[in-house]
Amino acid sequence: MQNHLTYRPPLACFLLASVILATMTLPPVRSVAAESESDLIAVLRSDAPEAEKAVVCKKLAIEGSPAAVGELAKLLSNPRLSSWARIALEVIPGQEADEALRQATQSLDGRLLVGVINSIGVRRDAAAVGALAARLQDSDSEVASAAAVALGRIGNDAATKSLQQSLVSTSGTTRNAVAEGYLLCAERLQAEDKSGAATEIFDEIRSADLPLQRIVEATRGAILSRDQDGIPLLLETFRSNDKKLFQLALSTAREFPGGEVDLALADELTRAAPSRAALIVQAMADRPQTVVLEAVVQAARSGDKHIRLSAIDALKRVGDVSSLPVLLDIASGQDAELSQTAKDTLAEIPSDGVNARLVALLPEAEGNRYPLLIELVGRRRIDAVPDLVNALQHSDPAVRSAALIALGETVSLEKLDLLITQVLAPSRPEDVATAQQALKSASVRMPDRDACAAKLAVAMQQAPATTKTWLLETLSEVGGTTALQTLAMSAKSDDAELQDAGSRLLGKWNNLDAAPVLIDLAKTAPEEKYQVRALRGYIGLARKFNMPERDRVEMCQRALDQASRIDEQKLVLDVLKLHPSVAALKLAIQAKRIPALKEEATDATAEIAQTLRKKGVDISRILSGEGA
Repeated sequence: MQNHLTYRPPLACFLLASVILATMTLPPVRSVAAESESDLIAVLRSDAPEAEKAVVCKKLAIEGSPAAVGELAKLLSNPRLSSWARIALEVIPGQEADEALRQATQSLDGRLLVGVINSIGVRRDAAAVGALAARLQDSDSEVASAAAVALGRIGNDAATKSLQQSLVSTSGTTRNAVAEGYLLCAERLQAEDKSGAATEIFDEIRSADLPLQRIVEATRGAILSRDQDGIPLLLETFRSNDKKLFQLALSTAREFPGGEVDLALADELTRAAPSRAALIVQAMADRPQTVVLEAVVQAARSGDKHIRLSAIDALKRVGDVSSLPVLLDIASGQDAELSQTAKDTLAEIPSDGVNARLVALLPEAEGNRYPLLIELVGRRRIDAVPDLVNALQHSDPAVRSAALIALGETVSLEKLDLLITQVLAPSRPEDVATAQQALKSASVRMPDRDACAAKLAVAMQQAPATTKTWLLETLSEVGGTTALQTLAMSAKSDDAELQDAGSRLLGKWNNLDAAPVLIDLAKTAPEEKYQVRALRGYIGLARKFNMPERDRVEMCQRALDQASRIDEQKLVLDVLKLHPSVAALKLAIQAKRIPALKEEATDATAEIAQTLRKKGVDISRILSGEGA
């Protein structure tokens, strides 16, 4: 029972929202620092709009003193301002605010009275206990319910006694609220180290005829207030047929103090039905400091598959070196689902000694255990390059493949040549595809992109023709200045395949660094089709990236100047329409001078002009020809 909400009926929320909306339309008001409390009180006394008074109430919640209580109290009977006045009255120090709220309970009714009672509860006004206790029998159930919760917030002996008596004498909605207030009293006693008295209340509520939610809240309190003596009740709750009580047991177990409960949980794990045991083992793992690890390992080792999967997953959080044998056995097993779950756990166990142990197991590993260990080296990013290089000579393709992939995840820039060699001069041709995958994985994670790209560029000079295109694709994923320059050189080379790959990849470059390269290639590429491809890539950059509008229009101007085909000229107009500006309008007007483009440019001019007018831009001189 962590959160108790102030009782607030729907209409009260509606009125509160109405005033909030009203304040949003107000002109700016002076800051609080510029207004004294007397100025604010004067606004409340005046005939100022209610929305302005609502703002003043908010300010008085910060600046207000007992001097403001009188005027604020007058607003408690106003359906639109009562909530705003109470915001201030709830926090203004002194007896005056308490007295004003108590006095208001004598004249108000309905939802306004409910709001005032809520505020009394917030202030924990002990002097109001008598009046609130009388309201527990109110014919208005909303009033009675608010009084019950307010008494719970006050929580002194008198309030507790009145709620205890009413738990028997009330019924329905009111009784539910009385139980809520009574629970608040018990929680206060628990916080004051009066666990015995708190336990009595929790037990009393647990045995009462109340909605399940109250029983659940009381059961939690009854368990925790007993400290270690609460373990039997916790286990009883675990065995309840009610799903909500079982869920309560799971959450309470996670917060239960000490280590004795972990032994009880380990025992319960062996008794519970599989569907519940799978959840219990997760609760055990959420107590990493005291968990009975062997119980979790045993649950992972054998038994119901549902429980095993949960236990294996739980070992991600609490497993250590001692868990490795079981997990490795499962990961090497025939059940695909169990195996994958174990691999995922082995990849994530945080224990410091796990990495060293996995590497130590490599030299003696056999069968499918060997590629499994290699895979884990890669997934955990363990520095074990010599062991992985040795594995590249293994006769089993699965071992070599695992080693290459692991190198892709672990190799440093200084040792990237190991993978480059596997791509350019593989000892076994069937490993090339995996080696390429590994080299790409390694390349894209290197922190120094240009240094990595430089190594790949050198490799291109030695690579066979079929590999050069692949290296270019990898360079495009690495990115950076060196990669961009290498692609540009390839696009201008004498090799038709490199021309095609270079221009294609430059057209997909994903930042503006490629703009100068593309516009140059649009002029100098060896073949027209590559010039067109480069120009389209250049126009695409102008279209999709943020930049100053002047720069965008300059790019569009260059593209128009270079474009010899109507298709690319239309693409430029599309960019201007997508990013309308005065400069874009001027360029669209100029484009009308191109005979084949006149109709499309005229339409673009009209569309841009319409957009600018909607933004309030005066374009009359431009359209008349003076600004063109």
